[in-house]
Amino acid sequence: MLSTTLVVLQLLWLSLASAGHFYGGVVTFSATIGSNGSIEVELRNKATFSSCAYQYGSCYGNLTDCGYNNQISLGAIDLGNTSTETSWCQTETVVSKRLTSNRPFRTLESSCCWTKLDTPSVYPSWNVLTSVDLGIRSDTNKPNNSPNIAILPFLRVPQNCKRSYKPMAFDPDGDVVRCRYGNRHASECVDCRRQVGFSVNETTCTLLYLASGNQGVHGFELVVEDHPRHNVALYYSYGITNNTMSVSFSVLPLQFVFQVDPSVPTCTEGYNLPKYVSPTPRDGEVILAQTGREVEIRVKAMALYSQVDRIIMTGPLNVTKHRTTADEFIIRWTPISENLGHYFPICFAVESKNGSSVYQTEMRCVLVNVTNELMNTVVTCLESSMIVEVEKATLPELHYENLRLSDPSNIVCSLQTHSNSTHLVAKVPLNTCGTQIEEDADNLFFKNEITTVDNTSTLITRKHQLEMKFFCQYPKRGNVTFTFSAHRENVTVWDKGLGKFTYGFEFFPDQRFVSRIDPRLYPLEYDVGDRIFMEIEATTTVNNTELFVESCRAAPYDNTNYPHPYNIIENGCNLDPTLIVYPRSHNRQFKYSVEAFKFIGLHDQVYISCSVLMCEAGNPHTRCSRGCQPNGATRARREAVIESGTHYVSQGPLRLRRSVEAGNTGLNFNLNLVFIAGCVLAAVGMICGVIIYKSKKSSVRYQALPSDET
Repeated sequence: MLSTTLVVLQLLWLSLASAGHFYGGVVTFSATIGSNGSIEVELRNKATFSSCAYQYGSCYGNLTDCGYNNQISLGAIDLGNTSTETSWCQTETVVSKRLTSNRPFRTLESSCCWTKLDTPSVYPSWNVLTSVDLGIRSDTNKPNNSPNIAILPFLRVPQNCKRSYKPMAFDPDGDVVRCRYGNRHASECVDCRRQVGFSVNETTCTLLYLASGNQGVHGFELVVEDHPRHNVALYYSYGITNNTMSVSFSVLPLQFVFQVDPSVPTCTEGYNLPKYVSPTPRDGEVILAQTGREVEIRVKAMALYSQVDRIIMTGPLNVTKHRTTADEFIIRWTPISENLGHYFPICFAVESKNGSSVYQTEMRCVLVNVTNELMNTVVTCLESSMIVEVEKATLPELHYENLRLSDPSNIVCSLQTHSNSTHLVAKVPLNTCGTQIEEDADNLFFKNEITTVDNTSTLITRKHQLEMKFFCQYPKRGNVTFTFSAHRENVTVWDKGLGKFTYGFEFFPDQRFVSRIDPRLYPLEYDVGDRIFMEIEATTTVNNTELFVESCRAAPYDNTNYPHPYNIIENGCNLDPTLIVYPRSHNRQFKYSVEAFKFIGLHDQVYISCSVLMCEAGNPHTRCSRGCQPNGATRARREAVIESGTHYVSQGPLRLRRSVEAGNTGLNFNLNLVFIAGCVLAAVGMICGVIIYKSKKSSVRYQALPSDET
């Protein structure tokens, strides 16, 4: 994503509007009163041109006093290309003004010309007019603030598909927000044309496309107003009082470009048009954030007949976007201290391609509310684990014994082990406790969460009072040399009704399975085609039980949740053609081997992880007795206590001898397992933690918590 530059300047003219064609602009404002009674207003001016240009308005009108500029910050938000490969770039210029009074004022920015439109006008210039009223409100005793509005700079829809677009339009003062077309006589627009095939619902502030518009690019010059819900008086420093009910407090520009594309065979989302899927947030969702703590918004879309290509977005300064190897898009933003107490909209849409055709999802917007810190939390990222420390005094009242990680079955995943009277402490290995792994082009992300459960003996809950999500970020550079390079020790788990089990996973030199390979020799090295002999064995005091291996997978990292593994066994079925399963000495043992493999990419080692469970021996109703089930297994009811839950064991790493490759072009290799993945994990991780708080009684869904560095 674009890096954002913050510039602090005094009385600087930044307008480069003439540098490119205009695609639209949005302006909002918020005001504060200083301890000495001075009034400061912050104007946020988003502008989109064919190149990255910055603009903010000059004072407009004979009686206008706009104060003087105290600070200016600027940066690029997003950029993209239209179907004609015409580039666009959206920027934001934030101007902090110190005022001598709270008298209403207006700003205006104007120039030539709009980008090439298919509805050309005799007035190709553009106006961005903003009316600012900072009167002290009788209902809040604070200066009036504008609505928080946002819309993507470039929208598109197939000609035959009806669709509605609701810009983010939230008023922090609780006023009613309405939209309308601009008025040329009031200098709110230049062309002011009502586009054919579109209508604006002024009451709901919604743009409707009626599937009857002309193909091509159309420019929209709308304005947004806030109207009080009841009679509100505005007080000004020069002694005038304004009682208002029918007129608006603010007039804000909302200008953008809309492209009508050729028709598609079906307008149903998920075919040609991409469709949002989980974990994409709902439109209008409110996200709580804290200064200095990164907010993460995850977006995913899919389509059967087009390829998801990119995400376009609009948001505050320093917002970034990333794409993961799981084809999810992540929008990240870290509020600064100046953002405290304010609201910031973020809007996005996902685009897909099929040849030269480009399709766009509906636009969705979320609202980020920057609040005071709710939970005092520290996340520390180590080579092979994450440590999360939460100050209990900052948490809501909870029964701490009912808190758990995503998968608490392994004893090392218990939160009671390291917590104390003042802090909830979790020491989370990167390869267990339900830790998920994600990748983008530059980093690996290991994620987990702490949640509440109804009862610690249950596996599910529908009453989460707390969700604390956290992650560690590691840059992908260099090769794995010692991270996860040690021999994995036995795994001890407990299971309701069946007691405690210890699983051992070892490698052996040959099919006799007499003596395991010495752990000091890890990582193990093999030539392509060598047989790798493995044994999984369960130890327990519970009699009449048997072990079942449901799956085994290969991955470049010691993490059972790696998104792109190579499956050796799946649903109890043997998938690898070189797999040999050997007779076992007793029911709690599984011996097998596969031929050593090479995998594609920069990885130089691999881990084998298996999901296993224990069953009552000889019972025909258990998962163990059903064996291979290609379409997925149906598990027995846990109340019967005839089988355990699924647990994961892993071992490695294995390494392909590079000397074998040196004398061979690779064309004659017997590549039994072909494994495609990204770059490898660096030895030292970069620390970045995020925690999300969810209150059962609140309508707010997310809360970001800290990220700390050691």
